Amino acid sequence: MEAVSSTPTSAAPKDRIFFVDYLRAAVITLVILHHLAVVYSASYPFYYVEPTSSYPTLAVLIIFQLLNQAWFMGLFFLISGYFSPSSFDRKGSKQFVKDRLVRLGVPLLIFSLLLEPLSLYVGFSHTPAAVLANYGISLPLTWQNYVQFVGPGPLWFVAMLLVFDLAYVGYRVVYADQRTSVERTRSRPFPKYRAIGAFILLLALASWLVRTVVPIGTEVVFFPTLGYLPEYMSFFIIGTIASRNDWFREVSSSVAKRVGVVALAATIVLFPIALTGGDARFLGGVTWQSGVYSLWDSTFAVGISLSLIVFFRHFFDRDGKFRDFLYKQSYCVYIIHVLVIVVVTAILLDGIAVYPLLKFALAAVITVPLCWGVAYLVRKLPFANRIL
Repeated sequence: MEAVSSTPTSAAPKDRIFFVDYLRAAVITLVILHHLAVVYSASYPFYYVEPTSSYPTLAVLIIFQLLNQAWFMGLFFLISGYFSPSSFDRKGSKQFVKDRLVRLGVPLLIFSLLLEPLSLYVGFSHTPAAVLANYGISLPLTWQNYVQFVGPGPLWFVAMLLVFDLAYVGYRVVYADQRTSVERTRSRPFPKYRAIGAFILLLALASWLVRTVVPIGTEVVFFPTLGYLPEYMSFFIIGTIASRNDWFREVSSSVAKRVGVVALAATIVLFPIALTGGDARFLGGVTWQSGVYSLWDSTFAVGISLSLIVFFRHFFDRDGKFRDFLYKQSYCVYIIHVLVIVVVTAILLDGIAVYPLLKFALAAVITVPLCWGVAYLVRKLPFANRIL
């Protein structure tokens, strides 16, 4: 048996998959818009919010958030899992762990200790006391309460990814690298429709069971969406399997279209049924609404992920300066986007009285390019490009 858990292999890496860089950048941009929607819907406590009494605004922005939440972080984990095996193969276990601790751990610490408190300070200091009180926030903004403001914020994704990567290392060391090189390179065809359907049903069941204990939106040890843990974990694992079998390139357009149509049909039928009752029963607990919602978001997550992979592969699988720019800045954009959002919404646009949806659009036009520009400048700092 050949083991490669401690040393890198000499095998040539696969050609770079250019379309994934565009896909990752598009989803990160959607994350920015998602958090801007939180600001102007005040759907849950955030760094800064502007509550509105406009029902159309609330309906549009909250549905927008629900649709996003169903799949976009899962797709991030799928993409991350896809590139973990090749990175491990090149570096070996020790260097892989070291690189993960630096690239994930260092930004996580910097954000938690500096950017998170700063974002909260700027946001809370521009939020009316009555609004803060509605969310149960009453801590004075003083250095004495600094520890209370330390946390990973949106970098919970980075923390969870670090856990998944370390678990993957353990798997490779204990089991995967006990196989022969022939076994490791044996190709598996892309799953048939029956297997895809079975996965969706199992994911829906696992999600519903988890949400009976941890409803969507319940924070557990800094993880705000642990109700989606089955999706995050399974998508990461599938990503590692997909990498070995080149599934991002192998999945056919016809499969993606058909699964995408099923996801659209589920959204038309199951999504409104799950929201029946007009309250939060769909978010979790032992309710049939939560079960229907779990079936919907599992179907939607699989369908839209496959559809987007094929769409970007067809239209954006090319190199160029713009792709290189997106690839280099993407991670930094994710790290700094909350602080940029807070500065734009709480300071720059504060006091501008326009219809909330128009203000959301204005904030988006300003914030999205600003995030990418700030990320470009941040990466010019000494040593920053080695981590980001």
